[in-house]
Amino acid sequence: MSTPDTEEIERAQAWIGDAVLALCARRWILARRGAMDGALQARMTSNQFLSAFGNPTAVEARIGRIYEAEGLEAAFAHIEETLFPLVEKQEKNRGRRR
Repeated sequence: MSTPDTEEIERAQAWIGDAVLALCARRWILARRGAMDGALQARMTSNQFLSAFGNPTAVEARIGRIYEAEGLEAAFAHIEETLFPLVEKQEKNRGRRR
């Protein structure tokens, strides 16, 4: 039996992190907008958005590791404190351009 290499482990962590990020984004949108917004959710979870914080896989892997070690609420707190302030800034700018 072979052991997974570091890259495989990171991809697995990112896969979990991606799911946690998507759930957090959807909750965040419903709490602030009171309605579903698939386009905003796609922007909030896109590799283009995540690249503002580093390698998208690494960003999602960090979320996955936090979820595994500390639970869902800790992962949500990390996302809301680290990523979502930029979402708010981008959405304000997006509204000005319209």
